[in-house]
Amino acid sequence: MTPLAGSGGRGLAGELWLPEAGGLSARGGAWGSPAPRDSRGLHSYVSRRRAAGHLGDRRAPPRPRMLRWLGRPRFCLRRAPQPPAGPRVPNRPAAGCASAAGRASVTPLPLSYVVFDGPAPQPPLVFLHGLLGSKSNFRAIARALVQRSGRKVLTVDARNHGESPHSPTMSYEAMSLDLQRLLHQLHFPKCVLVGHSMGGKTAMTLALQRPDLVERLVSVDISPTESVAVTDFLAYISAMRRVSIPSGIPRSTARRLAEDQLRPAVQVSAVRQFLLTNLVEAEGRYMWRVNLEAISHHMANIMGFPVFQAPYSGPTLFLAGSDSPYVSSEDYPEIERLFPEAEIQYIPGAGHWVHADKSQEFITAICNFLLLP
Repeated sequence: MTPLAGSGGRGLAGELWLPEAGGLSARGGAWGSPAPRDSRGLHSYVSRRRAAGHLGDRRAPPRPRMLRWLGRPRFCLRRAPQPPAGPRVPNRPAAGCASAAGRASVTPLPLSYVVFDGPAPQPPLVFLHGLLGSKSNFRAIARALVQRSGRKVLTVDARNHGESPHSPTMSYEAMSLDLQRLLHQLHFPKCVLVGHSMGGKTAMTLALQRPDLVERLVSVDISPTESVAVTDFLAYISAMRRVSIPSGIPRSTARRLAEDQLRPAVQVSAVRQFLLTNLVEAEGRYMWRVNLEAISHHMANIMGFPVFQAPYSGPTLFLAGSDSPYVSSEDYPEIERLFPEAEIQYIPGAGHWVHADKSQEFITAICNFLLLP
């Protein structure tokens, strides 16, 4: 089984979703044509310095002694201490970016996206999925946020994922340029970036490179640090590359065979189902629509994070799962250095896929964050 080369050739014209009475309906073929906080279920760390003292645990930090209780507790909050399309666009990172990859010339790609239209004039929310995900991961979340916030919401496929084009280049600088191209194309002077995992690192990179484009930032269960020690994605990708499915069989059979081959390495059923969303049929052959070759080649870049010196000073929320190891107290100093206005919030009972595990709490947290000055 091989990656689906060139799958991004389809669906590059974004879809538009419009709210109607009773919900949202698809409109095909269109181009992307201090307020009081709702504090239900929120308790807040009072001292960020005290909270930052919990070191060495790659899980959510223990509660400090002093808590300000605001209603029934559900999750805790800690206050942490475009270029247009062209042949090739050199990446000019923000002052202080020392990444060698960031100095390379990168070709921005035309990304596949869906626009969920809303009536509010505020900057749109732009959702960026994680590694091996796609824009469809946030479809239900996007609809709910249009209804609750009134803002336009954009969901995007990253390069080498979903219906976006494939490329041998896979770096956060390249993905940031792709997004800058899309924002320029859609005439969005500013946006609210919401990125999960790999998408969170892309969002942070763009905010640090081009803070003028980012009104506020949400990083979902990822920090601006190395992720290799806590990730299982290396095993997932290796298992996907070993999958082999014969041609000319029904899709249901192909899916079952692929799941059986993934099961030894991917024991959690929900994760297998997530990976199987990438299984597609093309000309009678089954293959992965993600570019596993490019992703495998650049896993060190994906698991790492570019080096920056200048911070992003806009409002920032790190929204993590309490059962996930991806945002720990060890990361707090770097978060505070690069994002001095950051809040870190943990949702109890949520793992790495926070938006899937606790969708209502996730939506509420995003809406509350949008109300902050």
